[in-house]
Amino acid sequence: MTRRADRLFQIVQILRGRSLTTAAKLAERLEVSERTIYRDIRELSLSGVPIEGEAGVGYRLSAHFDVPPLMFGAHEVEALIAGMRLLKTWGGNALAEAAESAQEKLIAALPRERRITAETTRIFAPDFRNPSTIRVIFDQVHAAMIKCRVLRIDYTDEQSRHTQRDIQPLGLFFWGQVWVLAAWCEKRCDYRCFRLDRCQRIEMLKRFFTESPERSLNGFFKSVGANDC
Repeated sequence: MTRRADRLFQIVQILRGRSLTTAAKLAERLEVSERTIYRDIRELSLSGVPIEGEAGVGYRLSAHFDVPPLMFGAHEVEALIAGMRLLKTWGGNALAEAAESAQEKLIAALPRERRITAETTRIFAPDFRNPSTIRVIFDQVHAAMIKCRVLRIDYTDEQSRHTQRDIQPLGLFFWGQVWVLAAWCEKRCDYRCFRLDRCQRIEMLKRFFTESPERSLNGFFKSVGANDC
């Protein structure tokens, strides 16, 4: 089912393109009940969207209303650019390329004033301490998480002990120059954390895994006494 925030945005877009639209048509288009549409229309109106019309007749947007292409404030723009720069520096190659593409699209879509803010922000993330090997390992782990595939790693712990583990990757965490993988360790039958820079070799196996309440990212958060994100 479509998320409510996405549905509200869709309603605005539909009303922008039609002169008059009934709740029944909106409900059919968005695959929800008319009662849900009435609640959404009310919420949009209360939030300041000038919707004209009434139940049983139809709705339309005020002729002078439009949605700015990107309603970001100056600090929001700077935060987005800084975040993308950090990801390009410390993430894997695949996400770094995606961040670069997203940054180009963002800057191109911004109004002139916000574009200047984005292009002149003085927050940087110099790339001098993230080895290419870590980028490759990051990509492998990230791909395995998306596909729910088991990983086999050759790992060296802080006591220089070598071990091989089959793990179910659950989440990646950045601890300032170090990426840590939270996973379910099949050898220990428990949650474990592994630093990417201590992985000597990593292999994506053909086996898939399925998260469950006992073996999941939320379960990991609970095991370490943290709230899920």
